[in-house]
Amino acid sequence: MKKGQIIEGIVERMDFPNKGIVVCKEGVCTVKNALPGQKVRAAVNKARNGRYEGRLLEVTEPSPLETESPCPHFGSCGGCTYLSFPYRESLKIKEGQVRRLLAPVLERQDRECLFEPAKASPAIFGYRNKMEFTFGDEVKDGPLSLGMHKRGSFYDIVSVTECQIVEEDYRKILRCVGDYFEKLRQQGVDVSFYHRLRHTGYLRHLVVRRAARTGEILAALVTTSQKPGRTEAERPGALAGMQETEREILAGLTERLLALPLDGEIVGILHVRNDSAADVVQSDETTVLYGRDYFYEELLGLRFKISLFSFFQTNSLGAELLYSTAREYISGYISPTAKVAAGTGETPSDETVAGQLPGKVVYDLYSGTGTIAQLMAPVAKKVIGVEIVEEAVEAARKNAELNGLHNCEFIAGDVLKVLDGIAEKPDVIILDPPRDGVHPKALAKIIDYGVEHILYISCKASSLARDLEVFLARGYEAERCVAIDQFPWTAGVEVVCLLARKDA
Repeated sequence: MKKGQIIEGIVERMDFPNKGIVVCKEGVCTVKNALPGQKVRAAVNKARNGRYEGRLLEVTEPSPLETESPCPHFGSCGGCTYLSFPYRESLKIKEGQVRRLLAPVLERQDRECLFEPAKASPAIFGYRNKMEFTFGDEVKDGPLSLGMHKRGSFYDIVSVTECQIVEEDYRKILRCVGDYFEKLRQQGVDVSFYHRLRHTGYLRHLVVRRAARTGEILAALVTTSQKPGRTEAERPGALAGMQETEREILAGLTERLLALPLDGEIVGILHVRNDSAADVVQSDETTVLYGRDYFYEELLGLRFKISLFSFFQTNSLGAELLYSTAREYISGYISPTAKVAAGTGETPSDETVAGQLPGKVVYDLYSGTGTIAQLMAPVAKKVIGVEIVEEAVEAARKNAELNGLHNCEFIAGDVLKVLDGIAEKPDVIILDPPRDGVHPKALAKIIDYGVEHILYISCKASSLARDLEVFLARGYEAERCVAIDQFPWTAGVEVVCLLARKDA
């Protein structure tokens, strides 16, 4: 194959995260977002050392597995990958991806790893508890759009007013905000979206968070500090009786949001200023327009106070499954009773766990808002959480106090640096690192503790596969592993892996 060549072939499989493996007469080419079983046309855009990558041009024949998508935005929106497949088929694909990634490592260890069937999300539609929508236009110089990035584009925005992975409350808020600002533009108010190349414009993002258990909603408009105002070509009679100040514009938006008929309840509306050149949601300044700057969510009997930027699993019901699995793995490695329960698909009882972990010190590294730490705290001597985001650490401390847990300690800082200053040594270590995995130097320090078992929770299976190589070289082996679908219909998947020291 040569760069620029057009190829046609059948997608044999899909490798993690969204790499379609296309087999054609010229050979094998990787094409992103091409689904298993499809016949596709693609343009080769990379050819190096016998490896080829292509850009999807057209699906000439659908996969035999495909059905009609329940979302009208599927294919144009870059959010979902598998919405045209039956859910169980997408789950099989994700499990296969994780198995193929980990197999080269697992087949080299002495003990056999119990690789369990992938676990489905308890909810596959309307499951997300956080969405970051972007202002822009769907085509150059087109009308204002508010939604998700178009597939394969850094600039074009698709108005996803019928998105199926969120509750109807999100869709109502999205429509309300989009319509409000488009109407202002039609009336002659300069509320243009932020242009990433020119670094001009006002509107950047809309962030909505909604708790699955409590129904509390937090909404935030993210803008630059550039002030909105009249356009140069002001229309006669535009904005009759309305002041075009930013304060009045935000007050009008707040009024409309609070008037929406929602299943949940808006407990806070925020205005966030962000002048970063990067296309990220962050705060230079945050103002509360209504209510408060946090909401409450409940998981497995615990209550969590969550702010706009606090890390929290985006699938609340899926998080309960993920953390229940983590707790089962941690308890099951010690208790024969728990191992029997795990073999039958049952989760060990609190009594079983409590009988095994008293006197144990647990490290929860990359602890976020301390969710895992607090789930372990009732059955451990002490849990020490380490997290680099100070706001998340402060939230973890408040949440532990809210839940009456007094054996949790949360430390703000880089895991690599903080570990040297902790006097109490761990009996068990839980790792839940960011997508890039554990820093190599931090990984060496973690292994040096020599604990019998380490639980690794990964949101990027390729990072887990890389880190497993190090664990294997340093005397650990994978004992149990399972993929958990925290992100139905998308390319993402969580993996829980229990590591055991060989001589334990």
